[in-house]
Amino acid sequence: MCRSCATTAVPAETPLDEEGGPVHGLSRRALLAGLGLGALAVNLSTGASTAVAAEAEAAASAAAEAAAAAAAKNGAWANPALGRFPAGGHYGAPRGGASHAGQDVSNSTGTAVHAAAAGTVVRRSWGGGLPGRTGNALVIAHGGNQYTYYGHLSAYRVALNATVTAGQRIADMGATGNVTGPHLHFETHTGSLGSTVNPVGFLAARGVDLSGGWSRIDPGASGATVVVIQRLMTRRGHTLVADGQYGSVSVAAVKRFQSSKGLVADGQVGPATWPSLVYTLRQGSSGAHVRALQTALNKRSARLAVDGGFGSVTTSAVRAYQSANRLVADGEAGPVTWRALTG
Repeated sequence: MCRSCATTAVPAETPLDEEGGPVHGLSRRALLAGLGLGALAVNLSTGASTAVAAEAEAAASAAAEAAAAAAAKNGAWANPALGRFPAGGHYGAPRGGASHAGQDVSNSTGTAVHAAAAGTVVRRSWGGGLPGRTGNALVIAHGGNQYTYYGHLSAYRVALNATVTAGQRIADMGATGNVTGPHLHFETHTGSLGSTVNPVGFLAARGVDLSGGWSRIDPGASGATVVVIQRLMTRRGHTLVADGQYGSVSVAAVKRFQSSKGLVADGQVGPATWPSLVYTLRQGSSGAHVRALQTALNKRSARLAVDGGFGSVTTSAVRAYQSANRLVADGEAGPVTWRALTG
């Protein structure tokens, strides 16, 4: 793990009345004596209405937050590397007088590192131009004041100022700098470069499991992973146009598929749905599911012709991807390979 890579309740106000004094609740005796039972009823009714309105506002706010979280699982993000989380390599772990600025993902030197989202390479240097970091590093700007940082690299595969796509191979994992072993030091920055947030939670909110699990794709998503879903669904008998837009027609088809498998028909393609959707494919297979595989491989920089034929070229691409990501390089696309490709 990294030896460095560090970054350095208000009490409620008392309500006041028109004269500036504190407002206290009225006693039952005062209400009965000064206002009468009718006024009491009005007061209680008003209080109940206010409480109902407050509950409705809270519910609306929660629904809006849930909708925003769901909308973030839009297929725009991808897992940057496969490996394990080493002890002490988590975000916020103590680093002397500071704290760890990212999440470490350990694997062997040369393991593929992929862009977590589309963007532009704005830093390509030792330490990435940020204080407290060490080793060869890349920084990608994704727009909207969001950045990702990739540290301790053994090799670069993209140039400074290069435009990259989500899932594209950009570097190789390494042990450059002050480390105890090879790994990727991965950071997420939001608001400005230097303002870090927990990468595990940041990616989870966007449908990506940094620990290597299946992705979550929600209605409204778009991109290559949606094309993968549409082509797999076509093979499953729900003919869809592979336009990369997870709209109402595709969502309805996925819900029907989920129902047929006894799954929750929520339209989200996640850990419960992916294993039932993918196929184990090998050389000699052909059809829409092979096109789905070729699309997923191309998102990870394979550059295949999407022809639906699992021939020697596709076999070589599967093996190359498996090898680069430290999977069993047998050329067969089973659940483990699919999970890595679509993560």
